[in-house]
Amino acid sequence: MDLLLEPLSHAFMLKALLISALVWGVCGLLSCYMTLKGWALMGDAVSHAVLPGVVLAYALGLPFSLGAFVFGVGSVATIGFVKQKSRIKEDTVIGLVFTGFFALGLVLVSKTRSNIDLTHILFGNVLGISSADILQTVLISSVVILLLLLFRRDLLLFCFDPTHARSIGINTGALHYLLLSVLSLAAVAGLQTVGIILVVAMLVTPGATAYLLTDRFDRMTWLAIGSSVLSSVLGVYVSYWTDSSTAGCIVLVQTGLFLLAFLLAPRHGVLRRGNPQA
Repeated sequence: MDLLLEPLSHAFMLKALLISALVWGVCGLLSCYMTLKGWALMGDAVSHAVLPGVVLAYALGLPFSLGAFVFGVGSVATIGFVKQKSRIKEDTVIGLVFTGFFALGLVLVSKTRSNIDLTHILFGNVLGISSADILQTVLISSVVILLLLLFRRDLLLFCFDPTHARSIGINTGALHYLLLSVLSLAAVAGLQTVGIILVVAMLVTPGATAYLLTDRFDRMTWLAIGSSVLSSVLGVYVSYWTDSSTAGCIVLVQTGLFLLAFLLAPRHGVLRRGNPQA
């Protein structure tokens, strides 16, 4: 019981547990759409491209979330523009754009004088999250959940079969940019918990884990959310007792859950497929 209760006696641990569970749950829901759409690289691009926006927002005295969102959407627009105007394939364009934006952010971090440690943007600082950041994170997470619920059916069809969605009159172009905007918002929400470098794990791993466990989308979403919340709680506890990086522990726990699903999933697990009678 001491292992469970001692961390809860600290206010910063309670904040970390609640915010981590909220953000990871939201990203777990979004990761289902990302998995079906095959947008792992896009999530990586957006999560890294927000770095210069955060640094510029700090330098100008603006909210971090505003700068991150602008650069997240800007990176997506840049990817689309280069892809349309050149013969380069999309995955190559994504690699070019997100590394360019991320490098710009690193240069700005090194040149910006700050009374706060801007490297927290890279690796997260959920144990030191402020009340203002908590409010901001809750608001952003609420917007993401609302948009995903309002457009759930259309987004699901868009991810499964965009050609059919277009043929029945659904504006797939609008859904494309809606999903990218939601992705940018989720990346902003993840800044405080795992930072820019590891936020892609929040947007990919839960959905991939759930995808191995079920063929039904509704079950997939609940499994993704459940595994996300579980990994965030266990990760925060592990980081407390081992005095390790909170972001790293959360992602390692989530990766461990994926490996279990990869090996033991009832229908799609490697070991189950090798032994049909198991």
